[in-house]
Amino acid sequence: MESHATVAADKMSATNARTTPAQDRATLFRRLSHEYLDASYRLARAILGDPAAAEDAVHDAFVTAWRKWDTLRDASRFEAWFHRILVNTCRNQLKRSSRIRVTDISSASHPAIDDPHIADSPERQAIGQAMRDLGEDHRVVLALRYYRDLTVDDIAALLGIRPGTVKSRLHHAQKKLRVALEQQQRKGTL
Repeated sequence: MESHATVAADKMSATNARTTPAQDRATLFRRLSHEYLDASYRLARAILGDPAAAEDAVHDAFVTAWRKWDTLRDASRFEAWFHRILVNTCRNQLKRSSRIRVTDISSASHPAIDDPHIADSPERQAIGQAMRDLGEDHRVVLALRYYRDLTVDDIAALLGIRPGTVKSRLHHAQKKLRVALEQQQRKGTL
């Protein structure tokens, strides 16, 4: 026969083990946001071209996602839902930055990174500059296609545009990148 203390302890642990739906959703949001944090930063960095701006965009996108968390009906669609929020946040930053030019001086006080995968090679700098010179629509589709490896149909669904529009933007963006890189090569800067 169980003692009253054992029954009371079992009831308390069962009560403590229960979580509210809000707690479950908060835990799920934390897990999903942690899972997609690195990929989100890389996407934002590819679109914006600036590490500090990418960090701000990812932060702002997660804040927006948390505020709109109740609008997500199916947690399995989190990645697509969140990337749409992130892309829109990046686009808004690109619009703002076209009006205001900010220079990041934080890297001036830090030594260069010796990791060859992270260090800026002349080719990487050239591609980065060519990407920054593109318009926001071209930059976004290139980043989604080549940094996130999304299909044309996935990009179209994410941006709410037709697949033909995505193909056209990709074509023109690639053409502009090629021209910019060829010009840099002719100048001898690449």
